[in-house]
Amino acid sequence: MEWSMTEITRATGTTSRTLRHYGHIGLLAPSRTGHAGLRYYDEDALVRLQRILLLRGLGLSLAAIADVLDGGQDVTEALHTHLALLEQERDRVDRQIASVRRTIEKREGGEQLVAEEMFDGFDHTRYKDEVEERWGKDAYAAGDRWWRGLGEDEKRAWQHRAAQLGADWTAAAERHVAPDSAEAQALARRQLEWLRGVPGTPGGAGGPTKEYFVGLAEMYVADPRFAASYGGTEGAVLVRDAMKAFADRHL
Repeated sequence: MEWSMTEITRATGTTSRTLRHYGHIGLLAPSRTGHAGLRYYDEDALVRLQRILLLRGLGLSLAAIADVLDGGQDVTEALHTHLALLEQERDRVDRQIASVRRTIEKREGGEQLVAEEMFDGFDHTRYKDEVEERWGKDAYAAGDRWWRGLGEDEKRAWQHRAAQLGADWTAAAERHVAPDSAEAQALARRQLEWLRGVPGTPGGAGGPTKEYFVGLAEMYVADPRFAASYGGTEGAVLVRDAMKAFADRHL
């Protein structure tokens, strides 16, 4: 049995452009190419595509997926990592659900609302312990005051900037950009400027310090919660190595 690209796109919701890209980077080659360049996929190719879509849904970068499928990374290990991330996200959502439920119950019962209960699960403090342990309570407190003092539009703008930076790192990793390349070093400088805008970052307005910058780079790889922001371990390794190279040259 084999299926045309059109049949595959209808069955999976994947676009023909995506399938061509997968073929171009060697992730999913068609079983054969027919008349007028039409691509066909057999059962083995379909199984491989199923695994690609599963791992993509778990947040792995295309490079990491290639390693998994080609035996360079243990499948079970990768799934355990992403299971932990999904469980953390489930816990956060469960806290939000409980928080909203309490708000509804108290409003319906005419009870006094408690701010701390209302916003459980919505806060940005999930890395509080790591920050305080590594860089002190003052560093965390300063950043916390800054964040809480931002307006909603300012918070959204900052989060958008962070998400865009993460997406650009992930894209660079998928193209196997070298850590010391001009592109990766430009991203490392953006990372520096992004951190510089957060009060409490060691080094003050001229910071961050080299120690902080390199230590944070190591954390991106060591902690899967951070690595997830860069498409997984593959992307986090690029971020770490590029930041280290940048620090050696400029900090």
